[in-house]
Amino acid sequence: MILWDDDQDKVLVDDKFYNLMEEIVKYSLDEEGVNIPWELSVTLVDNEAIREINNEYRHIDKATDVLSFPMLSYPEGLVFSEFYAGKRFRDEDLDDDQLVLGDIVISLERAKEQSVEYNHSFLREACYLTVHSILHLLGYDHMNPDDKKRMRAREEEILKKFDMTRGRDI
Repeated sequence: MILWDDDQDKVLVDDKFYNLMEEIVKYSLDEEGVNIPWELSVTLVDNEAIREINNEYRHIDKATDVLSFPMLSYPEGLVFSEFYAGKRFRDEDLDDDQLVLGDIVISLERAKEQSVEYNHSFLREACYLTVHSILHLLGYDHMNPDDKKRMRAREEEILKKFDMTRGRDI
């Protein structure tokens, strides 16, 4: 289940946006082996709000496109499908028998700017940021070159399923 919160008024979104985002989230989680009921929150904000959150939690006083706040812990280098496959979850990982994955915060204002910068649609950019953030919630990272290569490949595999490649306006 996705808990949505639209706390911005810079970019209007419609049912098509929410439906596509939900489809992308569900597909990403299925592909990564999340095979029990799950919960995550997605908060849509503008650049000023994400700058404040980025400053509060990461001590970086600038706007960014997306922030991920995972609730699960992974040993370094392992992702959900490698670490949690077949394991029993702790009570603190569950809420009403749903796996609590974490929180995603997306600046739709920044997504709109980046869609122009990268020459693709706003929907493609929003979906990319969502997949990127989902993978962070599942233990992926991009701090070293090998991890970054692995994460980028996974992002593109997922987006390819939806025919969303860079520069393609859906």
